[in-house]
This record gives sequence, structure tokens and C-alpha cells, in this order.
Amino acid sequence: MAGEWEAKFSQWAQPPGDTEEARIQNAIKGIRDALDADAKLKSTTRVFVQGSYRNRVNVRQDSDVDIGVLYTGSTFYPEYPQGTTDETFGNSESAYSVQEFKRQIYGALIARFGTSGVTWGDKAFDVHANTYRVDADVVPLFEHRRYNTDGSFLCGVELRPDSGGRIINWPEKLYPHWPAQHYEYAVSKNEATRRAFKGVVRILRKLRYVMEGEGSESAKDIKGFLVECLVHNAPNENFAHGSWEKCVRAVLCYLWSNTREDATCQYWCEVSQLKYIFIGQPADQRAKVNKFLLDAWSYIGIVP
Repeated sequence: MAGEWEAKFSQWAQPPGDTEEARIQNAIKGIRDALDADAKLKSTTRVFVQGSYRNRVNVRQDSDVDIGVLYTGSTFYPEYPQGTTDETFGNSESAYSVQEFKRQIYGALIARFGTSGVTWGDKAFDVHANTYRVDADVVPLFEHRRYNTDGSFLCGVELRPDSGGRIINWPEKLYPHWPAQHYEYAVSKNEATRRAFKGVVRILRKLRYVMEGEGSESAKDIKGFLVECLVHNAPNENFAHGSWEKCVRAVLCYLWSNTREDATCQYWCEVSQLKYIFIGQPADQRAKVNKFLLDAWSYIGIVP
């Protein structure tokens, strides 16, 4: 059985093949060309690839690519220390609205792909797939600034869904004055583990898809991004084994053992090291993670 799983894991650890890669690149180029055709967007945005493809942990079931469109004008969204306001740091409200930015992006996309080729969603524009390109989520983003009391700040990105609220992410060090974020820490972990980190992430993401496809409720509760963040918290020695099966076994053992109680995982961070996995999330998230890890163990025949 171990040899059977080793063969599967060796395959799952690899990124998608050349054909899928070409369709991904076609989608990225088409969207960049569409946005560059709008003079204002070309001069006030930075287009970048994010998510599982950018971080090289995508698997074939990841059928789309995430493309961020960051507004680079004067508008940003702050997060202030308690008891401080715009006035504390000399900031003021911007006249440029989120909806105006979204309308401009939408116009550029339908000019290239047509109204039938683009769907305006709550968080992103869905540019539909065809035989030439994969499905793409185009995400309008603004700079997010997390302020310290001394006026210094950390920069990330902020998404404003149409349904309300704010989603703050830390995808990559897009500018020299930005801190290291998800992409940089993932690369560092991968190098420190001789590329085993991203291989194990792909394996567990693929395993989650397989389990979900067979009706696993616990797998449905866990997203691929969360899998990557969990694996990043496993110590490097867990990846220092002579086979994928042994690495997966060691990582699952560590993650399952340490998510049984809040005390051993409450301060675990996302890959960016700028956001907690469990603090600030629904109270049952840790229990759902632990159940998925236990089910994953059972699925591949490992007894805790």
C-alpha cells in the first residue's frame, strides 16, 4: 500500500503539465492586454498574478487563475491602532470610489472578451474559459496600510466585496518598501526543505479534492489556501525524509497532533506571517481542520 501511495504522491507533487500551463499563460496575457488597452488603467494599476498559480502549488483541479489589479493612485485603505483616526496620521477620505474602479475594469474586460465572456461577481470578475485559456478571476484591489502608533505602516492589499466588508491579504512584496509576504515566505520554506514544502502542499491539495469528490464533508470545509498555510507551520524536519509518503505522514502527524487543542496552534500564522490562521476566525475552524487531518490520515491508511 505504501508503494501505491508513493507512486500517487510522486505524481501529485508535480505542477500541471505544459498544455495546462499554456492555457494559463494565455489567460494572463489576454487580461493584461485588455487592461493595458485602457489608458487610465494602464497608468494607475499594477497587474499581478496571485494565488496558487503564483505560489506554484496549483494542481489540475485548480481550474482558474487569480489576477490582482492593484490601484496605484492616491487611494488606500488604512487599519489604525485603537483610539486613532485619519486625522491622527494626516490622512483624508479619497474621492475615488471602489465602484468607480470596478466599473472601469469591467469596461476594459468586456471590450476585449464581450459581455458574454465576463461575469461581474461579488469579489472578482470571472473571465470565462475557452479552449485557448483557463477561467480567470480578476480581483480589483487597493493598497492596505496597517499603521503603527508612530505613523509607520505595513502595506498589503485590500478587497472590498460588493456585499460589504473588507478582506485584507498579504500576497507578495510588490514594492521595495513593502514587507516580505506570502510569496517570499513560501519560497524561503521551499528552499529550506529542498523543494519538499510545495510538493507536500500539492499532494494534500490534491488529496483534499479527491476526498471532496468522494463525499467527504470535512474536505469541503477546508480550502486549498488553508492547506498551504497549515503545511507551512510544520517544522522543516518533517520534510526531510526519503519519500513523499514519509513526508506526508510526518506533516499530517504534526498538524493533527497540534490542532487537537487551541493552546498548541492558536498563534499559527498564514504563510505571510502577518495574519493568524485561527484567531479572528469562526470558533469551530480549528475543530474542522483537525477533523479533516484525521480523515486524510484515515483515507491514506495511516492510524493516529
